[in-house]
Amino acid sequence: MTTQVIILNGGSSSGKSGIVRCLQAVLPDAWLAFGCDSFVDAMPAKMQSSDGGIVFAADGGVSVGADFRVLEAAWMEGIAAMARAGARVIIDDVFLGGAASQQRWQKALGEVAVLWVGVRCAGAVAAGREVARGDRTQGMAAAQADVVHEGVFYDLEVDTARTESLACARTIAARVS
Repeated sequence: MTTQVIILNGGSSSGKSGIVRCLQAVLPDAWLAFGCDSFVDAMPAKMQSSDGGIVFAADGGVSVGADFRVLEAAWMEGIAAMARAGARVIIDDVFLGGAASQQRWQKALGEVAVLWVGVRCAGAVAAGREVARGDRTQGMAAAQADVVHEGVFYDLEVDTARTESLACARTIAARVS
């Protein structure tokens, strides 16, 4: 089957967004890119600080509520519909729920051909990037570095602490069928 969706999972500041940009440059066809950050940004502001929506704690922890899950399911179904309609899509996500997060994507995508990619980055390296970015709550990168991978299976893993984004993208592109 032809790969329709590439899902990159990794913690905050692990380098997923850089890989996505490089993938769009090296893949021969046009690929749309969507990420969990843009999904969160699209939510009403009131949901970005409520128990039903998403809450970013001062220590970098993130919690989501029932209202968030409803919108997330609709977002995932929308991405799946685009893929079924013929669009090729790259997703930049943070599986805060580990395996349960992957299962939500599997449910939405059904039989759509997916390349599952784990984006690893040592917590200390991601934390340094987090500070340099200046747009993240400090502590988020270290807290997410390992937990997002718990129970998740991948077709391929890359490590951005050891490999530049372009090289990671080329490795991923070589696995796209």
